Amino acid sequence: MKLLTFTAGLALALTSAAFAADPLEGTWRTAKDDNGNSGLIKVAPCGDALCGVLIQSFDNAGKPFKSENQGRQIISQTKATGGGSYKGKVFSPDRGKTYNSRLKLSGNTLKVSGCVLGICRDGGTWTKQ
Repeated sequence: MKLLTFTAGLALALTSAAFAADPLEGTWRTAKDDNGNSGLIKVAPCGDALCGVLIQSFDNAGKPFKSENQGRQIISQTKATGGGSYKGKVFSPDRGKTYNSRLKLSGNTLKVSGCVLGICRDGGTWTKQ
């Protein structure tokens, strides 16, 4: 019986570790875009990657507004590459373009940048909410 209890406990511990949340998961406040707008992005697993959906938009005065992009996937195909770095795709609503992204996580901040057709853009620093 002790062996069965030990085996069950070990199996539970191993599956709990396998389902531990990635540090990128959660809600992030974006930097202001070219129009002065920002948003809240909810990052969660999607298949074998991480994705982020725009759940709230804010105008240049910081007031919430209903954006046509709310509900849109802003981060997609994103995977950890080690050392707090991630690569994937990020959609920029103000430019209507999807960039090959590089994300760098450091505590509660996320440095976002990306390139499309050799043109790169600094997406600023996002903060975890």
